Amino acid sequence: MIRYKSPKQLSLELFKSPFERGLDAKNRWVKLSRSLPWDEMASIYYHKMSSDQGAPGKDARIMIGAVIIKHKLKLSDREVIQQVLENPYLQYFLGLERFTNKPVFDPSLFPTIRKRLGVAQFEALNEEILIKAGLVERKEDEPEPPKNDGGGTDSDDDQEAEKKEAELREKPRKGKLLIDAMVSEQMIKHPTDLDLLNDSREEAERLIDLLYVPIPGKLKPRTYRKAAKNKYLAVAKQSRKSKRTVRKAIRKQLGYLKRDLGILDEILDQYPDRFERFTQRDLKIYWVIQHIYQQQKSMYENRIHTHSDRIVSIYQPWVRPIVTGKAFPKVQFGSKSSVSLVDGFASVHKIDWDNYNEGGDLQGQVKDFVERHGHYPESVVTDQKYGTRENRKWLKERGIRYSGKALGRPKKNPAPEEIQLKKLKKQENNMRSQIEGKFGQGKNGYGLRKIRARLSDTSESWIAAIFFVMNLEWFLRSTFFNYLIHIGTRGNLWSAFLKLKAQIREIFGYFEVTAHIEPKFGGVRG
Repeated sequence: MIRYKSPKQLSLELFKSPFERGLDAKNRWVKLSRSLPWDEMASIYYHKMSSDQGAPGKDARIMIGAVIIKHKLKLSDREVIQQVLENPYLQYFLGLERFTNKPVFDPSLFPTIRKRLGVAQFEALNEEILIKAGLVERKEDEPEPPKNDGGGTDSDDDQEAEKKEAELREKPRKGKLLIDAMVSEQMIKHPTDLDLLNDSREEAERLIDLLYVPIPGKLKPRTYRKAAKNKYLAVAKQSRKSKRTVRKAIRKQLGYLKRDLGILDEILDQYPDRFERFTQRDLKIYWVIQHIYQQQKSMYENRIHTHSDRIVSIYQPWVRPIVTGKAFPKVQFGSKSSVSLVDGFASVHKIDWDNYNEGGDLQGQVKDFVERHGHYPESVVTDQKYGTRENRKWLKERGIRYSGKALGRPKKNPAPEEIQLKKLKKQENNMRSQIEGKFGQGKNGYGLRKIRARLSDTSESWIAAIFFVMNLEWFLRSTFFNYLIHIGTRGNLWSAFLKLKAQIREIFGYFEVTAHIEPKFGGVRG
């Protein structure tokens, strides 16, 4: 049976819409908008802005909400604005009072938002979510310490630090801190030495054309660009290239690039005023291709494939090759993030573009945990890279259990306590799958595998925003469960349930609790 209505029979004015009766309270965007601490998040967004200087800015809820929509739905900047324009639920989520057919802001504003919301700001937003979930307590604003005018000494500061450390060591250890590092690749062309030299040569030729001015009776400097391009393509199009063929092609491109850079230097030496023709982007490219030439020449002459601060992209020169140590891919091109996971909530401790040893971040991660929770964790769960002797000693001094395998040979006849501790460490070590799963969730579901921002600071903001959105998802799923965990003793079950019920109705206004509790028995009946 075929049922079909011609589009000619549809009328936009007569099209029936359910939105005249109001939005659905069970919609995910309505629930999310009711659960977020917008006022606290707005104060974080406005922290670096002046209240009486400059042009009026956009509403913080619109800015933060647009970032959440972008990474939750994995949309481009332009598509975010288009989706908000078409969806009344998204407009409600952004705090608009009525439906509008006008864009909330221009998509070109997104890079500004990413510059304003850096890693530190997203970590502050994460802390507000943790406070809302009841996992941490809000810190009171401490008065600033008096300035040292010469009366105090460094020993006073050391004594104060020792006093705080002694207080921390007396507190009970609670919670498990999961730590690991991951690489987020940049959306750049896969770099090879030959391609990088060819692109540098083409940019050098473009800069020569930009600086050259025809002079009667004098020919334009010859760059041999056609011959250079043909020789490059003759090798690049080969499906299988021998090492000798690639090395020969690299030598030729180095020669062409050296000639072009010499022409540029000659023109700028004779006519220094032509520097004004360079834009800021052109100046950066001119600087980058000179460094690429020096690095490639050094690797060619020494027959090596590594170089300190090696540049792999002309347009994003801060990107570095990072050896992962995995079977595939062995090398990734992007930034390295040090991440911790506590009760399902992820926190970005550090983002660096150099391939650093993540073992040096363990102590900083623990200190961040103490700063946020006010006590030391019970155990630290990491891989073997973090298990240096220095880190093991540092954790042992503070009574923190390290989940990694003990150093040295295992005992032949261990004591029962040691056997039990070994089983406990094995169980904790299996928990590493949680943080690995968080990385997989971000890469497969939220675009953490390829970062599309084009600046170093906006790329770092992009990564932090994805972890923030994943924390929001976990917050919505675990709100009910987290409050059940924090319920008090059996005698206080009735008051705890009333508090839980009020909190659920505050967050999910449509939700009704149907369970009946008998205080005298302390049980729950459906």
